[in-house]
Amino acid sequence: MRLFWIVMSVMAVGLILLFANHDEGFVFGMPDNQFASALYMSLWAAVIAVGILGSRRRMSYMFRDLAYWLLLILILMTGYQYRYELQDLGNRLTAGLIPGSPMSISKDDRISVMLDRSSNGHFEARIEVNDTPVRTLVDTGASLTVLTYEDARRAGIKVRELSFTTPVMTANGRASAARTTVRSLKLGGIERKNVPVMVAERGRLEQSLLGMQFLGSLSSFEMRGSRLILTD
Repeated sequence: MRLFWIVMSVMAVGLILLFANHDEGFVFGMPDNQFASALYMSLWAAVIAVGILGSRRRMSYMFRDLAYWLLLILILMTGYQYRYELQDLGNRLTAGLIPGSPMSISKDDRISVMLDRSSNGHFEARIEVNDTPVRTLVDTGASLTVLTYEDARRAGIKVRELSFTTPVMTANGRASAARTTVRSLKLGGIERKNVPVMVAERGRLEQSLLGMQFLGSLSSFEMRGSRLILTD
């Protein structure tokens, strides 16, 4: 405890000097920010040292625990430094395991999203409508994005207030749909605001469709083998 209070007193003196010399910008010849960083790191070092010395455990155990903590800190720092690379790796794994999962790639200030072809031969896209996940089928034959009745309701659209008066053709034949606008539509890193969409009548559409209204807003989209690449 005596060592603890000595350390705290030294830290307090350092803080007083930092505040007192703030206008000058230097403390003991060091810039304020460097002195503050050194003071901060010294505080953590002191806490660890006091904890080790105060535990009264055998030195071998203390050094073992210290090595564990240093290893944990190193892992966390490495993960933080390579967080973007790890995020890309996670996207690649997800895209391979879950059909329709978008894999976003940022290059030269442009965002590209890659979709893998599903086992049924079509391209599926897991989009977010009003921050709600929706599984869609990429359909270049659809002028607008068409949501199923259930997907629209999950996305917060008040489907009971819609007017289903627009005739459309679906895989189940002729049906009626309602026009509305969603707050946001996102595919990976590509997002559009205030997007016009259509909502199909209940039971008339098995899966929501991602149409040309969204695809046409991109700078390009192309198919390479079993992948569909969309570039904003």
